[in-house]
Amino acid sequence: MIKTTNLTKSYGRARGITDLTLHVPAGSCFGFIGPNGAGKSTTIRTLLGLIAPTAGRAEVLGLDCVRDRTAILAQVGYMPSEAMFYPEMRSGEVIRLSADLRKKDCRREAAGLLEALDLDPRKKIRELSLGNRKKVSIVCAMQHRPALYVLDEPTSGLDPLVQRAFWSLLEERRREGAAVFLSSHVLYEVQRYCDRAAIIREGRLVAEGATAELDIENKFFDYYEGRITT
Repeated sequence: MIKTTNLTKSYGRARGITDLTLHVPAGSCFGFIGPNGAGKSTTIRTLLGLIAPTAGRAEVLGLDCVRDRTAILAQVGYMPSEAMFYPEMRSGEVIRLSADLRKKDCRREAAGLLEALDLDPRKKIRELSLGNRKKVSIVCAMQHRPALYVLDEPTSGLDPLVQRAFWSLLEERRREGAAVFLSSHVLYEVQRYCDRAAIIREGRLVAEGATAELDIENKFFDYYEGRITT
C-alpha cells in the first residue's frame, strides 16, 4: 500500500525528512509517531504528492507519488490534521463536493456515516465546533471506501464518544482489507490500534517494528532519546 525508499525532503537548510524507508502492507494499521516538527506532516504531504521529494522514491497503492499524484489523491482517504473548509458552505455540500471530485456517488455511504457520527449536514461550516468540523473530514475521507486511509491526528478535537465511533468505523474498514497510515502523538491510540509503528525524530526514523514488541506507550522516550534501538 505504501512503500518508500530513502525518501528525503529538504527545505534549504531547514529540516524535513531524511532517508525514510517504510513499508505499509494491505490490511495493516501503521502508526507514525513523533512530536510537532519531527517530520510527520512532511512525510504525509510527500506521500500524497502535495510536495515533491528532494531525493528517494515513494509509491502509494502502487502509484508513484510524483507522477501519479492526482490518482493517489482520488483513491486515498486523506484526513488532514486541520479541518479547513469554506465557512459559508453547508457540511453536506462539502461532503458532496468531495465525492464529486472523485467522480463517485457516495450518497448512501455518506448518509450512514452522518448517522454514525451524529452530524447535521444542513449546518454551515462556520456554525460547527472543531469536533464537528473534524466529523466532516471523517466523512470526506471514508465515504468512498478507499483501500488506504492516511490520517493526520484524526482524533484531535473529538470527544471520547466520537473517538470510539470513529475507531469502530475504521476497524470495520480494516476487517474489509483497508490499510491505515496513522500519524499521531497519542501513544495509547497507536499502541492499541496499530499493529506496526515507527518513531520519527528530526526527520529520521529512530525505531520501527511491531507495536506489541516496541511497547511504545511505556518506552517512547527511551526510543526517542536513543536509550533503546531497533
